[in-house]
Amino acid sequence: MTAERWLIVGLGNPGPGYANNRHNAGCMVADVLAARMVVTFRAGKFLAAVADGRLAGLPVTLAKPLTFMNLSGGPVAGLGGFYKLPAGQIVVMHDELDLPFGTIRLKRGGGDSGHNGLRSVTASLGTREYYRVRFGIGRPPGRMDPAAFVLRDFAKPERGELPLLLDQAADAVEVLISKGLAVAQNAFHGAGPAETAGS
Repeated sequence: MTAERWLIVGLGNPGPGYANNRHNAGCMVADVLAARMVVTFRAGKFLAAVADGRLAGLPVTLAKPLTFMNLSGGPVAGLGGFYKLPAGQIVVMHDELDLPFGTIRLKRGGGDSGHNGLRSVTASLGTREYYRVRFGIGRPPGRMDPAAFVLRDFAKPERGELPLLLDQAADAVEVLISKGLAVAQNAFHGAGPAETAGS
């Protein structure tokens, strides 16, 4: 079944004003994957920017919803339905407040941890059983509202590390679709953001 198409979605908000926000980490990983696949996003059906190609030898549709984060589910469900994909062939990449900056975690199913994009995707798909690649952005400092924190750009020290960390997240997606969740978790669930060895 490894030749089946995968739908890989990077969550974020549309437009240049949001492009470098922490909340757009999923879109940033999608851009890294598109560069690896040597494909360009185009406005497609279902209010999504889409790019088709091959990743890790498998047919892949990359997508970035053109809706705001809290309406991400419509484009994901639309594309999934168009390609007749089960939830087990869908990967959603997103920012994660509950993980330290740069930490990468993979899972299938589970709750949304207050993430409006995941809540929308789950509601639209009618299931939680899709894969998630979570990119840690850390908690806001002091008493800052998390809603404000996620809409801020990464801090200058973080921006220096970001390209390497986004590359690692893209690596995690490749391992997930080619070798399965358990192998990907063993490879990327290290002790910290710089680790790729299993623990």
